[in-house]
Amino acid sequence: MKKSVLIIGMGRLGTHLAEKMQDLGHDVMILDNREDKIAGLVSRFSDARIAEYTRKDVLAALDIPSFDICFITVGDNLEASILTTVNLKQLGAKYVAARARDDMQCEILKKIGADEIIYADGETADKLAIRHNGNNIFDYVALTDGYAIFEVPIIKQWVGKSIMELDVRKKFKLNIIAIKRDGKLDPAPMPDFVFEADDHIFVMGKSQDVFKMSAKT
Repeated sequence: MKKSVLIIGMGRLGTHLAEKMQDLGHDVMILDNREDKIAGLVSRFSDARIAEYTRKDVLAALDIPSFDICFITVGDNLEASILTTVNLKQLGAKYVAARARDDMQCEILKKIGADEIIYADGETADKLAIRHNGNNIFDYVALTDGYAIFEVPIIKQWVGKSIMELDVRKKFKLNIIAIKRDGKLDPAPMPDFVFEADDHIFVMGKSQDVFKMSAKT
């Protein structure tokens, strides 16, 4: 499903994230208060803006509720991250993912309303983009080009059916390698394993095949 994405802060993380989200087919607006940063990106992004993103009136003019997700990838300026997070939430942002460099920053950003914390050294832009490409991808580990392991919820119609009955490998071109139930992992589920409503599965396969399946959940 195509999403509308706002990315604030065009450092290395923000730029890479914006490129990846755009490559995945989403509508991306980029925003920074540094003219040189935006000037170097206008040829790659049709919606690139120079503005003081800590100002509420500036953000209000962007129709914040229209974005499915807002990323704040500002580097070392915690004050700017705080002000931007608060303003976005007050303006009706659906989901705000904000960058933090340590546990203290993480706690502060959570307390003021950030829905998700991005650790600068703990999650790559590629992984972040893939997780937010669909609504139901909980984790992602890249293996080789085009292939990865994903944690996703099961499709509702699977409840009460076994792995053998569903034949996921044939229907979706994916291999179930583990199942999580009530926080516990079963790393080698048998073919007669019967699914319950809140189960998560770890599947290995091509990204586009996972996206097709997760769209049905």
